[in-house]
Amino acid sequence: MTGTRENTPVVIVGAGVAGLTLGNILLRNGVGCVVLEKRSRAHVDQRQRAGVIDSFGIGIIRERGLGKVLEGDPVPQDGAGFFIDGQEMPMDIEHGEDGEDGGIFIPQHVLVRNLTDTFLTEGGDLRYEARDVALEDVDGEQPTVRYQSTDGATHVIDCDFIAGADGFHGVSRSSIPADVLTEYSYEYGYSWLTVWAAVATDPAGMAIHERGLGGMIPRGPDATRIYLQCPVDDTTEQWPDERIWSELEARFGTPVNSGEILSKQVIPLRSVVFDPMSYGKLFLLGDAAHIVPPMSAKGIHLALHDTDVFARAVLAHIQKGDASLLKSYSSDCLGHIWNYQAFAAWITDLMHNAGDTSYEGEFRKQVARAEMTRMFASPTANKLFGELTAGTN
Repeated sequence: MTGTRENTPVVIVGAGVAGLTLGNILLRNGVGCVVLEKRSRAHVDQRQRAGVIDSFGIGIIRERGLGKVLEGDPVPQDGAGFFIDGQEMPMDIEHGEDGEDGGIFIPQHVLVRNLTDTFLTEGGDLRYEARDVALEDVDGEQPTVRYQSTDGATHVIDCDFIAGADGFHGVSRSSIPADVLTEYSYEYGYSWLTVWAAVATDPAGMAIHERGLGGMIPRGPDATRIYLQCPVDDTTEQWPDERIWSELEARFGTPVNSGEILSKQVIPLRSVVFDPMSYGKLFLLGDAAHIVPPMSAKGIHLALHDTDVFARAVLAHIQKGDASLLKSYSSDCLGHIWNYQAFAAWITDLMHNAGDTSYEGEFRKQVARAEMTRMFASPTANKLFGELTAGTN
């Protein structure tokens, strides 16, 4: 079935945090764009994912006049405990120059919903259930994006630039020739069992224990995200509900609130970076270009950083005829990404090595605990950790 053919300056593939933040920025600066999303809005609006936004990310959102998208019962990222060998430990971290990190948790589906509402209210063009998206001539003068609508019609969009914000398994990165990309990856050798539970969080925080890392993080007044370190080949069938609650109690060393478990998933921990992040007129943003382990809570941080760099580059080109930022997009992003990959690898290894010795042994455990002591005792180390946590380093 024949569809439409049209033209727009920017096609954004993916309606997640990066894609919708970019769409809003472009729209507010008078730059036309079309956002394509393969899923339905109902699916996107209820998709449960993490949503920690550090002070760097909050600053970007507010600087762009989008502060209202942070509304929706955000949970401040403070007040959580830190347990080692079943004992709660004092934790005093200085965050940034003002002594506060300003970070919040807002459920990612709420943030995406708010970004979507803002985009559509202001006249944005967002097309759900765009099937069989194909990127063509991305290294030519004018790339083309083809997709199929739900009625089977094939639509064609000619554009100047494509922003690939469709995640790790999306079509954008696979549209770049394999011999152009270098993949840097690291497997940590263990997984997290991630659990979504309809229960008030008590206790809240992270637990380091010889049985493995544990976490209970508030996600609302009656919602908790649970993390349990487990072998990389574990399956959810090996983790019945009763085992989850008893394991949390063992690792925290105190009774825990239990309740209905809504979902569970085993996620192998890994770090991935693709270089370069651009090819011709195609630019990769967020998870399409890199993955950080959840221990670091820097997924949204990096997605927003990519978005901000790309938005500035596009606006400079369109409004001032300056293409220099587009040419340096990949290198400008990668320097920042590697800084936070270093942080992510360090904090992930530190937190896991300090407890379970089955991966790195007793020597690494003692080294990790010495690092922890220094982190809390040394003002210099404390300040650096605070800057990285806040995303301002």
